[in-house]
Amino acid sequence: MRRSISLIVFLLAINFTTFGQEVSVEQVVQMSLQKNYDIRLSQTTAALAINDDRYGFGVFLPTLNANGSYTKNNNDSRNVTFGDVETVRTGAQSTNMNGQVQLVWRVFDGTQMFSQRKLFSQLALVGEANVRNQMINSAASVIATYYGIVRQKQQLKAIQEQTSVSEERVKLAERKLQVGTGGKPELLQAKVDLNAFRTAAIQQETTIRQLKDQLNALLAMSLPDEFEVTDSIPINLAITLEEIQQNVENTNTAMIVAKKNIDVAQTTLGFNRAARSPIINLNSSYNFTRVENELVTSPIAQKYIRNRGYNYGLSVSIPILNGMNVTRAINNAKINLERQKLTYDQQLNILLVGIRIAYTSYDNAKKVLLIEEENILLARENVNIALEGFRRGITTFIELRTAQQSLADAYNRLIAARFNAKVSETELLRLHGSLIQ
Repeated sequence: MRRSISLIVFLLAINFTTFGQEVSVEQVVQMSLQKNYDIRLSQTTAALAINDDRYGFGVFLPTLNANGSYTKNNNDSRNVTFGDVETVRTGAQSTNMNGQVQLVWRVFDGTQMFSQRKLFSQLALVGEANVRNQMINSAASVIATYYGIVRQKQQLKAIQEQTSVSEERVKLAERKLQVGTGGKPELLQAKVDLNAFRTAAIQQETTIRQLKDQLNALLAMSLPDEFEVTDSIPINLAITLEEIQQNVENTNTAMIVAKKNIDVAQTTLGFNRAARSPIINLNSSYNFTRVENELVTSPIAQKYIRNRGYNYGLSVSIPILNGMNVTRAINNAKINLERQKLTYDQQLNILLVGIRIAYTSYDNAKKVLLIEEENILLARENVNIALEGFRRGITTFIELRTAQQSLADAYNRLIAARFNAKVSETELLRLHGSLIQ
């Protein structure tokens, strides 16, 4: 009774530890959205544009500057007039104070200020779209790496199953050799095959460890050193080509970015065109001046001067010729606009072709998966029959080895089909823009 209780407690502890270490694909995707360096870098870039947009209303506000100066003079002077009248002053001191508050408010510049404000908002939207695009791309990489680990785990289980068969072959070959019904070459070949599977298992564990490190790197090393992933690869077999292609221009994040870049280029063109318009500013200032002289330095020198007052008015600046800079900027903006339109068309072409390629791979993987799911059952049954026949002396070791190799090949094709179907499914959802919500 005590042994039974201890065994139950031990098994529960193992299950709890395994559960605590296992991470789901949803968890690692969520971690990547928070920790992935590529996402965080794109967020900081977008934050700059968002910050510009936050204070973009400042283009409509006036500029207000205050200037002031205080100067203390101490001079020795000697003045001689044409009538030979000489005036000598030593230590003539004076104090000069100046102050000014100046306001300049641009009331018209050919809509440049409105274009500038619109440009800030559009660049902020581009930044946000780039962040989402990076999030989807990073999530796709994380999912592919995660299920790459699952694939290698399944491959390891298949190798372990093959190892068990090879161990049984070795035992049977040893018994046959002992009773004189078998030959030593059979035993040696069985041991060679067993060692090959043991070596493959070690190499497979190394591959799994490397993939886990790659996954952890995508998550900025947020996972513990030892963790486990799920054992299965769930696949959505109901995706249709029409579903992915529907409204994809407005759901694919790369297309959204390309479309917003066109808007930015159009606004930039309007901004440069507005540079040909006159600029009207409302100007106003308050001025204060005070001068104090302690000694008479000349017959007309004043002891005390103070001026203060304000002024206001309008100033107009009309561009006439500036080295063709405005024309050059407008033409460059037109070229850039045309380039952004071509980029959009190119991205759309790449997107549509990518969807077709991904869906063909997805559809073929589904068909192969259905075949290999059936084929693995046949291969297992064939190995069991061959192994049982080998026990009874009906099947030769060559026939058993051939059946075992067929099972290994069937496992490889089945696991590859599962992984390829999942990768194609992920790629379709990435291209559609619905990989993350």
